[in-house]
Amino acid sequence: MIAIRKRKKMRKKQKMRSAFTLVELLVVIVIIALLSSLVAPKIFGKLDDAKVKTAYAQMQMLSSALDTFKLDVGRYPTTQEGLKVLWVKDSDIKGWNGPYLPKKVDKDSWGDPYIYKFPGSDKNDYDLLTYGADGKEGGSGNNADMSVWQ
Repeated sequence: MIAIRKRKKMRKKQKMRSAFTLVELLVVIVIIALLSSLVAPKIFGKLDDAKVKTAYAQMQMLSSALDTFKLDVGRYPTTQEGLKVLWVKDSDIKGWNGPYLPKKVDKDSWGDPYIYKFPGSDKNDYDLLTYGADGKEGGSGNNADMSVWQ
């Protein structure tokens, strides 16, 4: 009889112990928060680098499309025509054999439009650039201007 009571008490204690206490849950949440505060800055640093690399890759792709446009039409698009003629046909352009890009690429990684000028400055046929994360001319780091000619 005593043995049966002891078994019942042990079972009751085991059933009660099957859940986590509030203190245990808080400890786990604090540990997760501390770990994420150490890891998050590194991940977001990589995100900024990825945006810079993506913008540069897109400018290289736009540059190739501009060169193909020139081969077909005999000239680069004017500043007024812009990059849009690479994916949308303008009926006034003779020799247009596009689209030269599979889809529209008019904004950089930060959501600002790419800057295209024809004729270009210095020795370049055209200028194709982005002002970086801040969207303003000048800057350094992620805010630095990027040109297809860099």
